[in-house]
Amino acid sequence: MINAFIAGVAGETLSPAEASFFRSAAPAGLILFARNCVDHDQIRRLVGDVRDAVGGDALLVLIDQEGGRVQRLRPPLGRALPAAQAYATLYAEDAELAQQAAFHAARLVADDLRALGINTDCAPVLDLPVPGAHDIIGDRAYGCEVTQVAILARSVAEGFMAGGVLPVIKHIPGHGRATADSHLELPVVTESHAVLSATDFAPFKALRDMPAAMTAHVVFTAIDADHPASTSRRVTRDIIRDEIGFDGLLMSDDLSMKALSGTFAERTRAVLKAGSDLALHCNGVLAEMEEVAGAVSALSGEALRRFHAALAVLGRRDWRSEQADGTLNQCSLPFTFSGA
Repeated sequence: MINAFIAGVAGETLSPAEASFFRSAAPAGLILFARNCVDHDQIRRLVGDVRDAVGGDALLVLIDQEGGRVQRLRPPLGRALPAAQAYATLYAEDAELAQQAAFHAARLVADDLRALGINTDCAPVLDLPVPGAHDIIGDRAYGCEVTQVAILARSVAEGFMAGGVLPVIKHIPGHGRATADSHLELPVVTESHAVLSATDFAPFKALRDMPAAMTAHVVFTAIDADHPASTSRRVTRDIIRDEIGFDGLLMSDDLSMKALSGTFAERTRAVLKAGSDLALHCNGVLAEMEEVAGAVSALSGEALRRFHAALAVLGRRDWRSEQADGTLNQCSLPFTFSGA
């Protein structure tokens, strides 16, 4: 049995209470943060302990390793990764080189993550910033133009998959236009559906074949003025699944973000009822995780099919890291990409 949520842990080791929880709750995934990462051996032990508690191999182990501001593994635990904006700057000078660099950098990161037992990266970001938007996306974006963002984000996603790591595109159907940080409050976007389709939604439509995506805690008044995308059945059904055409594994953004309201059980039921396959809870607070677990059911039907399709990505190993490393060394990149 695989239950429809992803959970975190509080610290560097799995406590007996957490082990008991993971054993009984059987989540679909574990997400790691900097609080969980001290050294490589410790990370491997923690991941192994969670796997042992859950049992079986069908466990997603997630991390946010985008680069720039958002990377949980920093030197000496992980490479010093450039922000997405660095690839956008390079793209303006040499589009082909930017695509190669994005692919091969992601390919190397995939090897780094796999060596630690991590098989899923919550990246790349496909959000399209606009003037006046909150800088929560900012330099995490691969540019401000649809085609460029789609091309570079695809290069990153394909680099991860070539290394057997599942990419999670985010934040579908778009967070770039938001004027608030959804970690702190609920953003409301009032742009028309026509404009959203041509801009914010378009990069996600271009990558609709990707195996996994994370929703946005953002209200789009032109679609559903009463609910953020993550809890809106209308947005999930009419925009994410139908208009964008995304048929991969869909997970919510973090349930503990302040954009959402209600109890954790209510938040969990809301994202699953809206159409997400998995509810994501990140902060490792055991009482909250127990509430989430009590509100979910086992994956079944289309959600289970999408989960297994995502797991299939983990078996891919198309390029050796030495090839990627050599290509990056030949690129003479105008930014730092140092090894762990």
